[in-house]
Amino acid sequence: MNTFCARIAGAMMVAATATGGVSAQVASITTPPAGSVWNTMASVISAQAQRSDGGRLVVQAYSGNAQMLQAVDSKDAEFTLTDINDMIVAVAGEGDYSAPLPNLRVLAKINPFAVGLFVRADSGMTRVSDLAGKRVPAGWEAFPLNRPLVSALLEADGISYDEVVQMPIPDIIRGADALASGLTDAAFFAVGGPKVAEVGATVGGVRYLQVASDEKALKAIRKYRPAYYFSEVTPSPVRVGIEAPIMMLTWDNVLVAGAHVSDEQVTALLAAIFDNVDAIGDSYPPLRMMNLDTAYVDYPGVEYHPAAVAFFAQRGVAIRPVD
Repeated sequence: MNTFCARIAGAMMVAATATGGVSAQVASITTPPAGSVWNTMASVISAQAQRSDGGRLVVQAYSGNAQMLQAVDSKDAEFTLTDINDMIVAVAGEGDYSAPLPNLRVLAKINPFAVGLFVRADSGMTRVSDLAGKRVPAGWEAFPLNRPLVSALLEADGISYDEVVQMPIPDIIRGADALASGLTDAAFFAVGGPKVAEVGATVGGVRYLQVASDEKALKAIRKYRPAYYFSEVTPSPVRVGIEAPIMMLTWDNVLVAGAHVSDEQVTALLAAIFDNVDAIGDSYPPLRMMNLDTAYVDYPGVEYHPAAVAFFAQRGVAIRPVD
C-alpha cells in the first residue's frame, strides 16, 4: 500500500508541474475532492498526458458531480471523468439537473467502475439488506448522483431508504469520514478508492456488503439508471474491503470534453492515454482495465466529440453496443 500511495503522490506531482509540446495549452479536468477515485484517476492520466505530449492538464476539484459537469458545459473547464449514467441525465436536463447541459461530449470509455456500500469489518453485516434499521448516508446535496445509486443498491437487495435511518451527508468524502467517526453504520465509495483504505486503517478494517445480482435485481437497478449493471470484483491489495469474489453494482466511467475543446487537444489526450495503457495501469491498477478495442461504446442520449470519432476511425476501432 505504501508503494501504491507513493506512485499516486508522484503522479499528482507530475500533473502539477510538467510542461512541454502540446501542453503549452493548459486545460483543466474536473473531479471530486482528493481521496476520491476520479481525482486519483485524473491525476494519473494528467501526469501521463504531460509526459507523452498529450497536453498540460490541471486537476480541478469540485464538491460534487453536478458542479464538475456544469464547469465543462459552461466552458470553465475542458475535461472531466464521470459516470455515463450521470452524463445521460445531465445532457437531458433530467433528475437533479434543472436544465440540460448540451455541450458535453463523450471521448471514450475509460473503465468499468464497481461501487458499493461498505461497513466496519467488525459490524457483523455482510449484505446490503443487513442495513435495515441502521444509519445510512442520505441527501447527498453535493453529490446527487448518489441518490439514485444508493437507492438502487438498497432496492436490489430487497430494502429501501424508508427502511434505514437516513443520515444527511453531502458528499462521498464526508460520508466515509462519518463511518470512521461512528456517525453512520455504512458509507458509499468506489472500489479501490484511497479514502476506503484510509478508513480501513482507522477503524481496524472495512468490508463491502454483498448485493443481489439476479434478473430481479438488475430490473430494480435499471429503474434508476439505464446503464447500471453488475460485475464480479475479486480481492487485490488495492481493493480494500473486498474479502472474496463479489458481485457489485457497476457503471462505465467515461472521459468527457466540452464541445468547445479543440480537435487537437482531444486527439493528443486520447493518444497519450491509449498509447500508454500499461504505464497508466502501473501507476494506478484499476486503470489496467482500459482497452482501446472496447473504449468506443454507443451510449444512448449522448454524442461523441468529432475528434474522438475520428481518433477511433483512424485506429480501426468500431463502435460497440452498450452491454
